[in-house]
Amino acid sequence: MGDNFFLLTLIFLIAKSYVVSRFVFNLEIENVMQELILFLANAGSIMLILSLVAIGKKETLKWKLLVTNILGTFILYFNVVYYRFFNDFITLPVLFQTDNASDLGESIISLMNPLDIFLIADFVLISYLFKYVKIVENKRKYYKVAFASAIILLLNIGLANIERPQLLTRSFDRQMLVKNLGVFNYHLYDGFLQAKTNMNRALADNSELAEVLNYTESIKRPVNEEMTGVAKGKNVFVISLESTQNFVINNKVDGKVITPFLNQLIRQEDTYYFNNFYHQTGQGKTSDSEFLFENSLYGLPRGAAFFTHAQNEYNGLPSLLKEKGYTTSVFHANNKSFWNRDVMYKNLGYENYYSESYYEVNNENSIGWGLKDQSFYEQSIPYLKELSQPFYSKFITLTNHFPFSLEQEDESIPEWTSNDGTVNRYFTTVRYEDEALKQFFERLKEEGLYENSVFIIMGDHYGISQNHNEAMGQYLGKEITSFVNTQLQRVPMIVHIPGETNGRTISNVNGQIDVKPTILNMLGIKPDEDIQFGSDLFTKGPDQFVVLRDGSFITDKYVYTDQKCYDKSTEKLTEQNACEPYIKQAEDQLKYSDQVVYGDLLRFLEEKKQGE
Repeated sequence: MGDNFFLLTLIFLIAKSYVVSRFVFNLEIENVMQELILFLANAGSIMLILSLVAIGKKETLKWKLLVTNILGTFILYFNVVYYRFFNDFITLPVLFQTDNASDLGESIISLMNPLDIFLIADFVLISYLFKYVKIVENKRKYYKVAFASAIILLLNIGLANIERPQLLTRSFDRQMLVKNLGVFNYHLYDGFLQAKTNMNRALADNSELAEVLNYTESIKRPVNEEMTGVAKGKNVFVISLESTQNFVINNKVDGKVITPFLNQLIRQEDTYYFNNFYHQTGQGKTSDSEFLFENSLYGLPRGAAFFTHAQNEYNGLPSLLKEKGYTTSVFHANNKSFWNRDVMYKNLGYENYYSESYYEVNNENSIGWGLKDQSFYEQSIPYLKELSQPFYSKFITLTNHFPFSLEQEDESIPEWTSNDGTVNRYFTTVRYEDEALKQFFERLKEEGLYENSVFIIMGDHYGISQNHNEAMGQYLGKEITSFVNTQLQRVPMIVHIPGETNGRTISNVNGQIDVKPTILNMLGIKPDEDIQFGSDLFTKGPDQFVVLRDGSFITDKYVYTDQKCYDKSTEKLTEQNACEPYIKQAEDQLKYSDQVVYGDLLRFLEEKKQGE
């Protein structure tokens, strides 16, 4: 019976990990080989873990097996909940961001499913056996299981590398890692990467800085001189539209316009609208968006730089503007420590951070993640009026956040009527967000803060993940292929300059990494030597190219994603060699940017400046 307790724990954990991997995670198993690799990966890792746990004192074996089962189930379920929203897998940096967990309440609850109970159904039988089973010492058998598991894992890694060469070099592709290594081995590898990350800073030196500087200089494009200084001396508003994707612009749902104010704004002659602008965020979501556009550096392949590397040296946009006499402020009616913002904002150069404590938040003016946008903007006006001009002010909205809750009194359009409640509600909260922004503009005009300002309005990341492809396909009237999903990563990017007369829609392929150099050029500021991976949004050239955090990239002609090359004109797969020239370029951009952050290389840039 003692062996049966071990065997049942083994069977249940393998079954749970395989079923979750196969039917909850969208891993796109394409052939028998991939099916075998997935099973071997889960079975081998669990066999090894349990056999190592079993080698020890028999008096504590039952407890150790029970605790291992509970911990294994906990890890699986954490990934299930995280995957349902982010279509991604959790990493150690994200797992330990416990300060964020208290603010996730409603979102986490909405992601739970009654069928999740089956993940703990085995505990009923195990609890019964725990009381009656007596453990018989059988260490030789456990050694044999450990040896067999090692053979299975070696076979798994061998087959995985045949199926996907250089698998372990693609740490940013967590779907690929989980599909080929299994959930538990993925987390062991993630732990190794975290340890390696901690070593990178200690071992970095200024020779790496020179290498990165040479690279960024080689990809640097000239600014559009027609836009140089066009907003010189003006106040700068950056408005981050939560979870807003570009497909809602100039679109309707059930005959109702979704974004009437933004639609009207982008038609004005004082507005530039970039309709091929992509978010490039990773696990850091909104914080990644901020990191990208204020540093012109990529977010990290794992976790959020705001959390893991907040103590680094940065040449953040707020810091550069503060040196030029700008008052720098950020407005966000949320817990000040969420995403470690209270620490990171100081390091980026913000003088003022108007967090939740600066606002009156009650049941009437809040919902979901906090203060409703309309009240947020209205309560921010007095603080804005106190700022010395010119100022740089960033606003981060909240209402259009998953699970997209809204009270009926705030609805301007009704929810859509598909079978997917998340998608249905999304249109309603986007419409509310649009109306709140309109009211904000009207208030700024009333307060005399509009005319002498430039407005950067940008979506921060996607709102509708791939887990809602069926409803999105219904809405768009077409299948959501990998190509379509990549195109859905476009977010609104609007530059509004009151008094301009040359506004237009610009179809350059760009991303969030290009915002910092664009703002600096519009303000007529040429920074000292700096590391920037982006270029002026207004510069059009033959080398249009944007890289997403998962290694996908988009050019003016092609989309490369999931290791497949698509022709944008046909939206169909094309020859791989059409995308081949850009693959290394995409990998290099991510690699060198990661090198800057992991090694804290900008500290050497400061030393270099002081030595000159």
